[in-house]
Amino acid sequence: MCGIFAILSKDGNPLLPKIFHGSVHSLREIAYRQSGKQRHRGPDETGVKVIAEHGVALVHERLAVIGVKTGRQPLFSKDGNIVLVANGEIYNYMEMSEKIAKNRSKYEPKSDCNVIIELYELYGEKLLDHITGMFAFVLYDKSKRSILIARDPFGIIPLYMGTDADGNVWVASEMKCMIEFCTSMKNFPPGHYAMGQPGNLNPLPFYSRTWQREVPMNPVKVDDLRKNLEKAVRSHLQCDVPFGALLSGGVDSSLIASVATKIMRERDAKYRLRTFSVGMVGSPDFKYARKVADYIGSDHTEVVFTVEDCLDGVRDLIYHLESYDVATVRCSLPMFYLSRHVKSTGIKMILSGEGADEVFGGYLYFFKAPTLAEFHKEMVTRVEQLHVSDILRANKVTMSKGLELRVPFLDTNFVDYAMSIRPEDKIPGPLNSFTGTQSYRIEKYILRKAFENDYLPADVLWRQKEQFSDGVGYDLIEALPHFAEMHVSDGDFATASTRFPINPPKTKEAFYYRRIFEEMFPGDAAALTVEKWAPRLDWGCPEDPSGRAQEAHANKFKQYL
Repeated sequence: MCGIFAILSKDGNPLLPKIFHGSVHSLREIAYRQSGKQRHRGPDETGVKVIAEHGVALVHERLAVIGVKTGRQPLFSKDGNIVLVANGEIYNYMEMSEKIAKNRSKYEPKSDCNVIIELYELYGEKLLDHITGMFAFVLYDKSKRSILIARDPFGIIPLYMGTDADGNVWVASEMKCMIEFCTSMKNFPPGHYAMGQPGNLNPLPFYSRTWQREVPMNPVKVDDLRKNLEKAVRSHLQCDVPFGALLSGGVDSSLIASVATKIMRERDAKYRLRTFSVGMVGSPDFKYARKVADYIGSDHTEVVFTVEDCLDGVRDLIYHLESYDVATVRCSLPMFYLSRHVKSTGIKMILSGEGADEVFGGYLYFFKAPTLAEFHKEMVTRVEQLHVSDILRANKVTMSKGLELRVPFLDTNFVDYAMSIRPEDKIPGPLNSFTGTQSYRIEKYILRKAFENDYLPADVLWRQKEQFSDGVGYDLIEALPHFAEMHVSDGDFATASTRFPINPPKTKEAFYYRRIFEEMFPGDAAALTVEKWAPRLDWGCPEDPSGRAQEAHANKFKQYL
């Protein structure tokens, strides 16, 4: 995973030097300087390609994980006509390489992303029907003076697009690269591509599934569910550098670590996965993570933080997150602290359990779903908004330290399978009104059921969900509102709706985060890139995003096997 940046002349003509911070800068100088604001995403190498006669600059900040010696970017076609900067991993690149090799002799991919160029030569923009993975890329075809921009189906990889005062197009992995120049900015939508001339780039969908529009009817088969997740994890283990796994002690991250260990021991019976947990002294997560580590035989590290450690990092965190959403900030603080430690150990790639709550309806507020159709619809909404919530947090926090995070639960094929399971097999809580079978069911029941044999200790497999920001230690969640109170007066807060008419903050904690964000990313365009994560108020849920605030958290219900 890396960082990409591009400046594209609106009419394909050379761009004149700009006066910037009191001196004249060429296109290359501006591109290199602005991309430097996301250089933390790619600490290994910076690659620059400027096509001055076309007014095009492409920059790549590289974190070398696959093809360490051969994957330097920008990548070029054999004739030099096509230039590519890509961020992410193409998990089926070996399969695609075999397909490409049938059309040319002696083909060897330089890296996983290199297949994008050859597939473009074969299929044009339809190449997106052939690749699976997490990705965002900008491809420039010099002969056609045409651009192709694309982002993976769920927005695992961040991507922003904007225009400057002259109408030129800017593209970047992080908004901070664009904020000084662009008068308009937006999230490039997941599962979309834009192709054509810079002055006429309109994102169009390439990813569309029936489950997004209709309530599925397919009954679950737990054996198939298990096999599909194992396949997803296997594809995510392609790596040429040391890797590990985040282990919170919840069922999601624990399953990923367990499955990864089993797969790696097919090659080496003595293999020990390196796992990492973060929390405060007495954290609920530490207890269960240690149980999992002992059970799977991992090389486990506990990283302990204090409330003060996290409070120190609030301002830096918001800069990297590019978000002021309360739930996102809360969940990010412990991971922000952990990521630095993980990278210091030599790890460059880490596995994580993000995505399971969205595709299986695992958040505790889902217990309040009024109907099966509404339950499924809310899962679809959560999947489609991952790029502005959990996956944004996970990517930007880890990449702030040059650490690549992979999320097998969001493998495209696995999501398609899991989201096509009928909602009556997933919905938690009292079931009589829905199915007439069990009286009560824990969240993510079918996922747990699929892995009940020899994967995890029973008390971890059937442990109730604990949101990450809660599980690392309740003191942090309780301290943040008090910390904000020290920085926001009653008079300040009274101006919230007029000072911040876009997504006005409703608490002093939200006001505090928003004010920091505004200092770093001023203007309406930046504010509009952020979306609020909150439980469904119309289902009778409290607005507080903490899992502890939900009624289901306190229920002492039986757990059905």
